[in-house]
Amino acid sequence: MKFTETDLAGVFVIEPEIHVDRRGFFFEAYNKRKFAEHGLATNFVQDNHSRSTRGTIRGLHLQRSRPQTKLVRVLHGQIFDVVVDITRKSSSFGRWISLELSSDNHRMCFIPSGYAHGFCALSAYAEVEYKSSDFYDPSDELTIAWNDPSLGITWPIPEPILSEKDLIAPTLSELLELLPE
Repeated sequence: MKFTETDLAGVFVIEPEIHVDRRGFFFEAYNKRKFAEHGLATNFVQDNHSRSTRGTIRGLHLQRSRPQTKLVRVLHGQIFDVVVDITRKSSSFGRWISLELSSDNHRMCFIPSGYAHGFCALSAYAEVEYKSSDFYDPSDELTIAWNDPSLGITWPIPEPILSEKDLIAPTLSELLELLPE
């Protein structure tokens, strides 16, 4: 596995070693020992799987008092994946990165707590799986507006398909007092 840290501290792009032969391919999607060797020791407790149609944006989401570290990968299709630093005292507060994750490139994104996460489905449909270090708690979830002008995220589509909570989400500045220091 190749581990590459991004411009956001602790956020890594992980590229597995792919073994291809006439039967297809094989790779390790997660190896606790290899992740720990790169300082990414995490106890994952929940796996989530979503399927989204082209143009769907899910996010930007985080949990407030039960923050989650995530390992995101695409099982089918292609997504525009976004990570936003939401830790108030961070030198990169409000900065974001994006990357393409797909079932063809097999890349994964390791996102430690202290970041909001979201993605946009680019293919006809995209199936995304992610591991989480804490259990999902809907009462603890915060959602930041996908189109918050202060973030300036350049999403690849102008009019996404959104859930009700993503449609009415507040901006980062409106949530400031609820965010981690």
